[in-house]
Amino acid sequence: MSGSPTAGSAPAPGSGSGSGETSFAALRGQLQEAAAAFADGPGALEGILLGMVDDVDRAVREPLEIFPVCHHSPASALAMARRLREMQPKVVYLELCEDMAPLLTELRNCRLPVAVQAFASDVDGFPAEWAPLSVVAPVTEASAEYQAIAYALDTPGVELVLVDRSSDHVFQWDVRHGERSPEEPSGPADGAPEPEAALHGEAVGVEIGDLRPRFAELEEHLLRHGKVRHWSEWWHQYVEVPLGSSDHDAYRQVMFLVGSLFRRLAPGDRDRVRVDEDRERYMWTRMREHLAATGADPADCLYVCGAFHAASRVEEFGVAGGGSYVIPPRSATAWQHGLIPSSHTAIEAQFGLASGSVSIAATQWATHLKRTRVRPYRLDGQDGTKKSRAAKKTVAPAVPTAATETAPDRLTGFLRRPPVLDTLDEAELLGWSVEIVRAARRGGYSASTADAIAVFETSILLAGVRDRAKPTPYDFQDAAITCIEKDAVPGRRDVRRLVEIMMGGDRIGRVGYDALPPLARDVHDRLAPLGLKLQQRGVLRALLDMDARPELRACSDVLWMLRRLMPHGTARPIMGERKLGERSIQESWDLALGTHERALIELGYEGVSIEQVLEQRLRREAYGPRATTAGVLAAVEDATLYLRGRRLADELGAHALVVLAGERTVDGAPEVLCRIRGLLAYYRTAEPVLPPWVESFVKAGYAHYCTLLPTAFTDEDATVGQVAAMLGFLFGMESLALSLGCDRAQLELAVAQSRPTDPERTALLWAARVQLGGLSRGELRERCAELLANPMAVPAYPRYLSGFVHALVPVPGLADVVVEAVSNAFARLPDRVLLPWLPTLITTLRSGAAELAPLLTREAGRLFPARIAALDAWVPPWRAEPPAAAPAGGAVGPDRGAALLFAHPASLDAVAGLLGCDGPWAGPEPEASAGAELVRRHPETADAWGSLLAEG
Repeated sequence: MSGSPTAGSAPAPGSGSGSGETSFAALRGQLQEAAAAFADGPGALEGILLGMVDDVDRAVREPLEIFPVCHHSPASALAMARRLREMQPKVVYLELCEDMAPLLTELRNCRLPVAVQAFASDVDGFPAEWAPLSVVAPVTEASAEYQAIAYALDTPGVELVLVDRSSDHVFQWDVRHGERSPEEPSGPADGAPEPEAALHGEAVGVEIGDLRPRFAELEEHLLRHGKVRHWSEWWHQYVEVPLGSSDHDAYRQVMFLVGSLFRRLAPGDRDRVRVDEDRERYMWTRMREHLAATGADPADCLYVCGAFHAASRVEEFGVAGGGSYVIPPRSATAWQHGLIPSSHTAIEAQFGLASGSVSIAATQWATHLKRTRVRPYRLDGQDGTKKSRAAKKTVAPAVPTAATETAPDRLTGFLRRPPVLDTLDEAELLGWSVEIVRAARRGGYSASTADAIAVFETSILLAGVRDRAKPTPYDFQDAAITCIEKDAVPGRRDVRRLVEIMMGGDRIGRVGYDALPPLARDVHDRLAPLGLKLQQRGVLRALLDMDARPELRACSDVLWMLRRLMPHGTARPIMGERKLGERSIQESWDLALGTHERALIELGYEGVSIEQVLEQRLRREAYGPRATTAGVLAAVEDATLYLRGRRLADELGAHALVVLAGERTVDGAPEVLCRIRGLLAYYRTAEPVLPPWVESFVKAGYAHYCTLLPTAFTDEDATVGQVAAMLGFLFGMESLALSLGCDRAQLELAVAQSRPTDPERTALLWAARVQLGGLSRGELRERCAELLANPMAVPAYPRYLSGFVHALVPVPGLADVVVEAVSNAFARLPDRVLLPWLPTLITTLRSGAAELAPLLTREAGRLFPARIAALDAWVPPWRAEPPAAAPAGGAVGPDRGAALLFAHPASLDAVAGLLGCDGPWAGPEPEASAGAELVRRHPETADAWGSLLAEG
């Protein structure tokens, strides 16, 4: 695998170490001798070692200066700031998704760290289940990419060109290889997850310079011999600290060497290696296209990329590289771009870094700046940064060196020189020890001055055990956990977290108002009357008295829509509610818009106002492939609640008819019944007439459920609650449906064709027949009594009761019969039967009809006596003596109702007037009652009326 410089990497004139010839002959000889000594002769080891030198030589010889970096590395950021002030390049090529370029100017309106995001909710060319697609690139101040961006944007005449693949290609290549995204971390970060770790959501992260061994055995070897716990600590100790004080040539060559080492020792993941090589081909192709289009001199350009990609061996490498790589076209997916808040914890969680490593890097960055007095680049007006007068001074451009000057070999000396041990800074370590004890006390620990001394001494001891003259923050963290935490965590934060906060904390970025999308700015503007700092993190309490301040009604509308659209906890009502036909005059809210700023920004990718986004989502839910009738009615209700006007509600209501006609199951019948009842009650009180779609829905629903009713009674997949909801729709909407032209015979036929077999549905059918008049209440009571008298049917009696309870949905008038059926069971069954049977009854009623229990309770309270003293003399209504029934036939005379007519003739006179009869009244004597002769001649009519009255 030994590599060699390509023909296109000949020396070219330039300045500094980025040009001229570099001789690594001495290093090659030493590595060759070492390979022969350790491997007993030349072989694979020699090829790897010499190939690494060839990779470094090839990268150093490239006319377009390559600047290798590691993501969120203070040493890389420091070296970048130095090189930018020395070289003053006119073009900066940056390894970042090329479609993110327009958003970089908005970084000056934000407080770092933030992440540049590409977002797509509607995908075209990718699997639908992947939606939404999201790609983020986090930016921190202690990063080389931010230094390059700040220099290019604030320096006149400098062009910043992003050359990495687009966000669309990130997912295109993921489709092609069928694996996870190449930037996805191999494992989660150490430590317990923090709430801020979810700031990036499910986005795919891209970064500059993912320098981590892909060879697990190599990483394990480095950690074991370096006496460290994780990779971030090894990098800090053996690369970050030494490179922080090195010059430019040594920095570049060491980073080239590390990138080549990790690249050559990468495992055989062909897909991931192919993606890496395609990215390198993509970037070099874009750079050559830009150079050809602008005529820029490569000596005036700087290419900022990860050290892993700097040691590339693809054919397209270099400005004079070959190859015929063709950049694939993007898909038809429409991408939205914006900035979202980020945090140190989110970066660590997404890229598999150790917990606290980014915070420690920020502290190291501040230490580097103080020690080296390097002036970093910051965007003008950057939120959260201090303005420096020295930064305003004009820096003189670097004087180019002669073309024949040879860049020195700094690798040999760097590798052979023993590490420079930092002297112990006792004042710094003592300050850390005192501060962590103070923080531990505030966190609930019983720490004392003795613990501070113990942490100080243990830090020095751990550093000595690990061959370090100066304790690192990681040594101090281990010492603090050992000496203070011991075996218990009394507060919300453990000592590990307290050390991270003390070292710099989890800095959370914020996107400025001017960098927000239009929807987010509109939300902040409309909520301005609340007088709250909505971009502040945490929970804020908002009190709305809309009776005293009518202008707050608009704020209330916005808050209710945010509650519907945003994640839980963004806008949470404490007092007040919004239902159909109801509006609160006072409301209280807990708001956390600053905490959920990312969700608000992503909401802005869907539209320019929350009303537009809400309408789009309601349409998407209603017209989706999995839309149900209940879901469409819920969308109608939300459109009525949150959006003014009936246009959308009427449109969605009409679509509910189409969805209802296509359903062949009754799964959503309970929710359909609940929704349509609420909408009917609202329209009957708020509108002069019912909307046409409501009338059509009632007619169609009546016919639809009549058709499905016989099948539902025997379908094993349908529950008794769903069948009861169907009957509730049919009986509850019957009067309206009949007035609209429906035929009651259709319902009677459907009930007559139903043949249930299980006890619950049989009881439900009996209740339906009572409602239709096919079964009297007396006959229903007799059937319940027969069930209790039959020993074979007693075990199934609880299921019959469950069916009766469900029957209260379509026939609420049977509540007294259900109470009677339960009471008779407790009165008649012996204890040996009742006690084993009672748990089954309770569990059956609780699981199947818990929401109907209050109705039974109210009915029982009406029937049973209110006092215990009256219980002994109380006779249940169903056991009381029935009144004597009137005879079915017989003569009709003045003593059988005619006397009532003669006593109150006004009613009959009014009816006679309507019919045009003005004859005089006859006397009450039997011989004068000529009308009774008609009844005597045709007694059938009187007998029929008598039977109906007796049964009622």
